[in-house]
Amino acid sequence: MRYLVTGAAGFIGSHLCTGLLAQGDDVIGLDDFSKGKRERITPLRNYPRFKFTAGSLSEEKHLQDIIEQVDVIYHLAAVVGVKRYVEDPIMVIEVNVNHTLNLLKVAWQSGKKVIFASTSEVYGKNEAVPFHEDSARVYGSSTADRWCYAVSKSAAEHLCLGFARKGLPLVIVRYFNVYGPHADSSAYGGVASRFVNQILSHKPLTVHGDGSQTRCFTYIGDIIRGTIEAGSRPAAEGKIFNLGHRRETSILELAQTVLAVSGTKGEIIFQKYEEFYGPHFEDIPRRVPDLSAAEQILDYYPQISLEVGIGKTINWYRQHHYQSK
Repeated sequence: MRYLVTGAAGFIGSHLCTGLLAQGDDVIGLDDFSKGKRERITPLRNYPRFKFTAGSLSEEKHLQDIIEQVDVIYHLAAVVGVKRYVEDPIMVIEVNVNHTLNLLKVAWQSGKKVIFASTSEVYGKNEAVPFHEDSARVYGSSTADRWCYAVSKSAAEHLCLGFARKGLPLVIVRYFNVYGPHADSSAYGGVASRFVNQILSHKPLTVHGDGSQTRCFTYIGDIIRGTIEAGSRPAAEGKIFNLGHRRETSILELAQTVLAVSGTKGEIIFQKYEEFYGPHFEDIPRRVPDLSAAEQILDYYPQISLEVGIGKTINWYRQHHYQSK
């Protein structure tokens, strides 16, 4: 098979490229490096079946030329990270909605299958957990900037489903709090990678709010297996799948787990949301997936526990970023 992976220089995108290449498939990676990192592309160049092209999804002619060369498109390019979309909601909507529409138009004209990477954020602050793929989406005020990401991904899902009704082969996967090697460990990254960065930098682990908010943290290897299955099983077409972990973990418990697994002594401190994100922020108290559909159709069962996954992540960061510390 020949695949296109958009957002190939991103955290999940680069791992997906590796997973597809390991099967012996041909992969074209596309990224404009507005958020992706070149260092994630470097190991992929060791695969003779990998080709990388720099560019934006706004460049329609370039996109058409690439899509003509592939069988299946994995669309992962997006603006991600809570702090990033709180700071620039315009860019979030432009990239996540407009660029997705550009890709879907070309894919539909070419008749190429699309797997769209969405997010658990689309469920918003619905309190009826676990979330089923048909669960209601509950958002806060438009003055709370964090909702621009959820709204943009929801709008992109509607575009996907609209093209599916026109005959485009399409699958939507919703990711739940993915972590692991290569994740962004800066202030713009996910909380798990930020904690790993802080512990290895000998800094206190900073918990926002009181730490009682919960998530279901999912190791990148499990996510990649589920994503590849979503693209390879005909029974998945036209459907939406939660990809995550069943274990619900509070942010405070996550911080304590990072400390325990790292084997180092460290301090946990608490920071008000507004001090980090600004005044226009609202958090989600719980986020838990129903994985029944993924289990039944994709044979998706996450295998990596939080402790094992955090250990793998810490070891990778120690090897690649903290050798002299």
